[in-house]
Formats: sequence, C-alpha cells, structure tokens
Amino acid sequence: MTAPLHETSAGASTATVDGVPADPGSSGTPGASDKGIQGRSPWKIAWTRLKRDKLALAGACVVVFLILVAIFAPLIVGLLGHPPDEFHEDRIDPLFGTPIGSWGGISSDFLLGVEPVNGRDVFSRIVYGARISLLVAFLAAVFAVLLGTVLGIVAGYFGGWIDAALSRVMDVMLAFPQLLFTIALVSVLPPELFGIEGSGVRIAALVLVIGFFGWPYVGRIVRGQTLSLREREYVEAARSLGAGRLYILRKELLPNLVAPITVYATLMIPTNILTEAALSFLGAGVKPPTASWGQMLSKAVNTYESDPLFMVIPGLAIFITVLAFNLFGDGVRDALDPKGSR
Repeated sequence: MTAPLHETSAGASTATVDGVPADPGSSGTPGASDKGIQGRSPWKIAWTRLKRDKLALAGACVVVFLILVAIFAPLIVGLLGHPPDEFHEDRIDPLFGTPIGSWGGISSDFLLGVEPVNGRDVFSRIVYGARISLLVAFLAAVFAVLLGTVLGIVAGYFGGWIDAALSRVMDVMLAFPQLLFTIALVSVLPPELFGIEGSGVRIAALVLVIGFFGWPYVGRIVRGQTLSLREREYVEAARSLGAGRLYILRKELLPNLVAPITVYATLMIPTNILTEAALSFLGAGVKPPTASWGQMLSKAVNTYESDPLFMVIPGLAIFITVLAFNLFGDGVRDALDPKGSR
C-alpha cells in the first residue's frame, strides 16, 4: 500500500508513515521509515491494556505493599510495634479481661490496640500474620500450577487412555472433601517431621494439601487449551518436520499456555488465602503462638461483644488482601484475553 502524499511548501511531495514524515533525502526504500513502524509483542500489548485498568493497578499496588510488609515484618514491628508474642497485662482490665481504653486499647504505642486477656500487640500480629497467609497462598498456588500444568498438557496432547485416566483422577479430586481431609490430616501430624518442627510442619502440610487439591482446576484448563492447540498449523508443521513429542510440548504448546496459566494463578492465590484463614479459624492451621489472621478471628469469637474491634481488624486484613488480588487477577485476565473482557 502506498503511503499518502502531502504537498510541501516547495511543491514537492513527502511520504508519511503513521503520521511521521519520512526523511526527504531518503529514496523511499523499505528501510527508510523503520522508525515509524514498530512491532509490539503480545506481552507489551497486554501491559498497555493493563495500564489502562485503574482498578487492576490499584489492586497491584496493594499486593506489592502487602508482599513488602510480609518480607520486612521484623523491621516494621521493630519500628512501630512490639514483639508479637509479648504479653502486656498492664494494658488489660483485670476484672473484665478487656483492653484498657477505647477502641480496643488503640494508642500511640499500640497502633491497632491489644488482644483481650493477654494484651499482645494486634498490629504486630497482623503484620506477622500476613507472612503466613501470603506464604501458604503463594507456595500452594505454585505447587498446584506446576502439577496441574504437567498433567493437563500430557492429558490433552496424548489423549486416549492417558487422557481418560487423568480426567477421572481430576473428577475424583474435585469431588473430594478438601476441608475435612485437611482437618483430619493436621490432627494426626507429629510435632516433628523430616527435620521440620512446630508451625513449620503445619505450614508444609497446608501448602501440600491446598496445592494438591487445587491442581485439578489448573489441569482442566490446561487440558482444554491443549486439545485446541495440538491441532493448530504450527504444531502440525513441527510434527511433519520430525519434531519429537517433548520438543512440541516444550517449544510449541507450553509457550502458548503461559497466558491462561498466569491468569488462573493470580485468581487462585486469593482462594488459597481464604482457605488458609478458614483452616486456621477451625484450628487446623498454624500452631499458637504463631500469628495467623484466621486464628485471630477464632479467638475474637469469644470477645466480640466486649471488644468488637479485635474481630474487625483481622477481618479487614483478609478482605482487603483478597479484594486486591481479585482486582489484579481480573485485570490480568482482561489484558491477556481481551475477547473475554467486561
């Protein structure tokens, strides 16, 4: 297609590409207007779409902030709070066991007040609780994505009895009562396992159980995408040129599955946070005195009438964290899959 011509003041004509005039001294060769035509990768296009979504960017900022809080929890608590397991009985009314002062004992020394009965710093325990929630959620999501991707792509590409067997396994896993199984498993765990002791055993168990029961969701998505991709022309071309199955899986199919896997991983993390909080609320999470948002909510059930703020603060922490991840996940989904956007 010929570029439009515009008359100059001298009567000469100058070619323009994308509104940028070409060099008058150029001969009109294909390389003369390279600056006006620039290709963009799919990831750059997705990043451009994501930047337009203000809610997604706000969620991403909150997510980054929470990750930094979890990483630098000791430094933050050292500057603004007290050790999370330190008791402050002088801040508790000896008659009723409630914090002294209004709003749960909030003051300049205790930014979010103190816990009823024992007087531990709520701010410090919220900060350290972010570590547990994010650690379990991220590691469980990574475990589920890795296992689901491998089994899903194998089932979708090879088909036949392999696909049938793995699909039935996914159906069984999706029908299994995850919550009851986790509670039963955690209740029989020894205090020390493979050199890990204390809350580390519970954290490892939560990561493995949540991730193990989460992989069938990833596996189904990857399997469905693989069934569609394996019939594409570039896969047939690679097969006709003698490419092996492992090469096709790694070089042809897997790169085209990165987008849906990324979207589902970002949406899986908030679900894992809620699962960890629910298990901690039921007593199947980390062991006390390790701080956990769900554990704090469980303790607040007995004191919410006399100190309602002790229930509100960990509840808000869970709500804000899950909302931020969901907003960011929705934005990533819309950026990578514009056909399915709102």
